[in-house]
Amino acid sequence: TLERSQRMAFAQGRLISALRERVDQLLHQYLSPEVASALIEDPARAALGGEEVEVTVLFADLRGYTAYAEGRAPAQVVAMLNAAFGMVVPIVFAHGGTVVQFMGDAIMAIFNAPHPQPDHALRAARAALAMQRAVTALPTASTHPQFRVGLNSGPALVGNIGGAEMRNFSAIGDT
Repeated sequence: TLERSQRMAFAQGRLISALRERVDQLLHQYLSPEVASALIEDPARAALGGEEVEVTVLFADLRGYTAYAEGRAPAQVVAMLNAAFGMVVPIVFAHGGTVVQFMGDAIMAIFNAPHPQPDHALRAARAALAMQRAVTALPTASTHPQFRVGLNSGPALVGNIGGAEMRNFSAIGDT
């Protein structure tokens, strides 16, 4: 009986561990790694609201996207978007940025949140330049829209925006 009980406890522990790993993996796919890690470390950070901090915001969208999308099947457009975002998201992460949203053909990332970065503006500028270089290196660069990037630094309220049922980590403000 003791051995059966120990085996059951061991099996349940492995099941819980596997489930925790799956949830962690999913959380990291839907949130920037920095945000996911911050929430795992301190679940209280999931509360609505936030704090005002100095950030650098990176907006990038695809020049010529509308004309490109109008003449192609949705699956082809999605494949192009996934290739472009698949190329630039790791670049944003490598420079310490937090991707807060995708909006059609655009991406918004912030630097200096959720963790402080004294050199956030420099990190964002390097990420922007690396993004533009990377997308032009794609084999289909001559036939696909290219990213144009805008940066701005200043104060923003950084935190969770939304409702009790669903929220989004973002930066809000004139910046």
